[in-house]
Order: sequence, then structure tokens, then C-alpha cells
Amino acid sequence: MLLALHLRDFVIVDALDIEFGSGFTTLTGETGAGKSILLDALALATGARADAGFVREGCSRADVCAEFRADAGIDTWLATHELTGDPGIVQLRRVIDSEGRSRALINGQPATAALLRELGEMLIDIHGQHAAQSLLRPDGQRLLLDGFAGVDAQVRDLANSWSDWRTVARELAESEHHARELGLERDRLQWQADELSQLGLSDGEWEQLETEQKRLAHAASLIEAASGAAQALSDNDGAINSQLHHLLGRLRPLVQIDASLRDSFELIDSAVIQLDEAASQLSSYASRIDLDPERLAHTEQRISTVFSLARKMRLDPPEIPAELARIKERLAQLEASSDPEAMRARLKVLEATYRKQAIALSHQRRQAAETMQDGVSALIAELGMAGGRLQIALETAEPSASGTDRIEFRVAAHTGATPRALAKVASGGELSRIGLAIAVLAAQANPVPTLIFDEADAGIGGAVADVVGSLMRRLGESRQVLCVTHLPQVAARAHRQLAVSKRELDGRTSSQVETLDRTQRVEEIARMLGGVEITATTRKHARELLGKD
Repeated sequence: MLLALHLRDFVIVDALDIEFGSGFTTLTGETGAGKSILLDALALATGARADAGFVREGCSRADVCAEFRADAGIDTWLATHELTGDPGIVQLRRVIDSEGRSRALINGQPATAALLRELGEMLIDIHGQHAAQSLLRPDGQRLLLDGFAGVDAQVRDLANSWSDWRTVARELAESEHHARELGLERDRLQWQADELSQLGLSDGEWEQLETEQKRLAHAASLIEAASGAAQALSDNDGAINSQLHHLLGRLRPLVQIDASLRDSFELIDSAVIQLDEAASQLSSYASRIDLDPERLAHTEQRISTVFSLARKMRLDPPEIPAELARIKERLAQLEASSDPEAMRARLKVLEATYRKQAIALSHQRRQAAETMQDGVSALIAELGMAGGRLQIALETAEPSASGTDRIEFRVAAHTGATPRALAKVASGGELSRIGLAIAVLAAQANPVPTLIFDEADAGIGGAVADVVGSLMRRLGESRQVLCVTHLPQVAARAHRQLAVSKRELDGRTSSQVETLDRTQRVEEIARMLGGVEITATTRKHARELLGKD
């Protein structure tokens, strides 16, 4: 139940704190006083889209806080989302700055607007003043029926199935349309894959081939150079190492005479060791290299084959293994997309899933339509359409995201009349009554503890207005009902009445709300009955209306 609403710098409200009670409460006041603004604030607190226009002119931000009494289900939801506050209480707050940015808080903790909406749907149900207009649109009629049936989740699932089905259908159509082009691409890639696979060039092989070819091609020169260097170092007469050994022999006794020669001696001695090692390695290298003309010819042939295919494919030889992998991957994709039988089988499964969901949804809609049309027919009879009845026709239509049902609301305005399309035969007053009946019926079936009607009784007057007031009061016996109304008959049946008015202070207009006592209610209802000039007759009529309760 809504306990309180706190507003700061919201539209034309500077500061406002309103407390609410149980039962049926009406909000009344002159047009433009700000009655619907209060409902806008509630909608914003429960997740509606924020806008800079909500910020009072000249202010930096608007602040809206709605406080509700929570039941066990709400407490469980809060605990699940780690948003618990005071036991049995939940606060929803929205702060909007002048740039249109907003912050949402639940029990003082940051939350998303989506969480506010989810929680708000469990706390309040708002029926707008333009609800009757949706009765004239086929999609509006479907949404009203689906809302009454409580099948929003099934409709979303069906829309997803429809999307999957149509996506695969488009892919199949495109595949069939471009079959020739895809076939040509597949043939070209398969030829390339065969050529490259037959070549069998592995990663790194090209670099190895180049290295081996250079070595084999220059084997004689390499052997001659390595052998000559080894001999020059240690094998020939007058070899470098022999000369260095002779030099060391001459310096060794001199080091004993002058120690400063030791560093030079040791450097020459180290060089002799390294040159001996180099000579050994050169000799070993020369002995390992083979003069193998056949291996050289084979290597050069392999290089020629690889280079020729690379040029044909317009590739560098090292790129061949990666290109083969890319071609194979593309061929696999083409194979999958070019399998019409597989795609048709998948399409058949998706279509079956969609149609199964559509049949189940249609069954739920038909059940809800029977209940809804009977309930609305009973209510519109109370609302002055004696003998009138609503018929909700469901006919099979082409599949769409919303199902396979064509839904049409039809009305018979009096006994014996044949129901005809609502958009063609209903007057404005009849539309208002039917729309109100649907709203009341939906509210009766809705477990939400707080119901809000924003001028849902527009276009209704006279004795029918008194019936509307009775309906609202009846709803108020089991839950909290708030109603913005201009009808004195409705206001008089409320358990309590809030008057919304405007005042000017320091050249600025601001809304204020006052809870009326019995005397004040007489004056307010008299104003609603008689306009600007309130007479003794209108006051007497107001007391008579209030006296009904």
C-alpha cells in the first residue's frame, strides 16, 4: 500500500509531502492544478523514463520519493536483490538533474530503473485517462486482452521464436538465390585447396629449403674455405698457432724478470687456446659437408615448385600454410550454408516450435476472452448500457511476432443488436464505459495492492457516474484505490478526498495538496457540481451525495 509521496522541485511543485490511507481515495481540483502530475511522480518513482522536463524551472534537480508498506512477497524480493530496508517498508526514490540524468534508489541503495520498474509492477497498477483510445486499435485490443490474460511472458517467448524462424528462412532464401555464386566460389576454393594440399608445404619448411639450398649450392667453396682456414691456423708449416707457441716460449722467462708482461702473456696464451678450438671446429665442419648434387637438385626442384604455385596464387611462399587453413575454414562455412536440406530441417523445427507456442497462446487468449467479455458485459450494464455486451472475436491470421490470432472487440449497444466492430459503432461515451469496465475488471484480477485511475471515468456523467463511484468504492474495500476525477458523484463515494490546487508565491506557481475533512469535502464537491459560484443548493446536493455513505 502507498503510504506517502514526497516531492521536491518537481514540475510545478516546490515541496510536497502527502500521506495516503487505505480504501478509496480521490484526487480532485481544477484542471491544471497538478493532479496528474502526482501520478507522473509515482510513475517516475516506479521506473518510468526520466526527463529534464520534470525538474522545476530554475532548479538544479527534482527529487521524488514514494514510500510503501511491503508484504512478505516484497520483502522476499528485496532480500533476493540485497535491497532490504526497514522491516515492512520500502522506499523508491528518483533524482533527476536539469540535464535529464537520473539516479534510482531502493531503500537508499543505488538501483537500476529496470529494478524500479520490476518492483513498481508489484506495488501499483496505473490505468491512464487515455486507455479507452486503445480500444480503437487492433494492436491496442490485443494488448488489453493479453494484459488481462497475464501472458506477457508467453508473448515475449513467441516473438523470439518468430524472430529465429524468420532469420533462418531469410538465410535459406538467400542461399538458394545465390546458389550459383556460392557454388562458383566453392569450386574455386576447392581447386585452390587441392593444389595447396598436394604441395604439402608445412610451417617453416620454406625457410629450411632456402637455407639448405644455399649450403648445398656452395658446398665446394665452404669445404675449401673451412679446410684452408684450419690449416692456416694449425696444420701448415709456419701456421699461426705454431708462431704463437714460439712467441710464448720467448716471453715466458721474461715474465719472471718483469711481472708487468704477465697480462700480455696471458692474452696471447688465451688466444692460442681459442685458435686451437677454432681450427678443430673448422676441420670438423669441412668433414661434415657433403658434395651431394642429387640432394641439391631435389632441393632446387622443390623450391621451384613452391615458388611457381605461390606466384600462381599471388602469395609469398611463407604465406602458403596460413592461406590453406583460411581456405579450408571458408569451405566449411560454404558447406554448412549450402546444405539446403539441413537448413530446411532446422527451419521446420523452428516453425514447429513457433506454432506450438502460438497454439498455446491462442488457447489462453480464448479462455481469457470469454471471462473478459462476460465480465465487461456485466459491468457496462451497470454503467448504463442495459442489454449491451462485449464480444471478443479471435480469428486465425497469418503468423506474426504476436501470434496467429486476429483479435477484434465487438459491441452490441442494446438487447437484440448484433455485435459489430467497436471502432465502427461505439460512441465516445460507450468507449469510455467499456474502457472503464475493462480497467475495473483487470484491476479486480490484479493482485497489486494499489490501483490508480487517472481520469479513467472521463466522458461519463449523470447516474452512470454514481455507479462508477460505487465500483471504485467496492474495489477500495479489498485494496487501496486512488482516482483522479472531475466527477462529484465519484469523489463523494471515496473514503477520503485530497484536493489539489495551485498558488502563487513570489511570482512562481506551485501545487499543493490538502486532505479534506467533512466540511471541506462539501465545499469541494459543491464546486465540482456548480462551478465557480457555490450556492446553498449545490452545497445541499453535495451533502446529499456524501450522505449516501
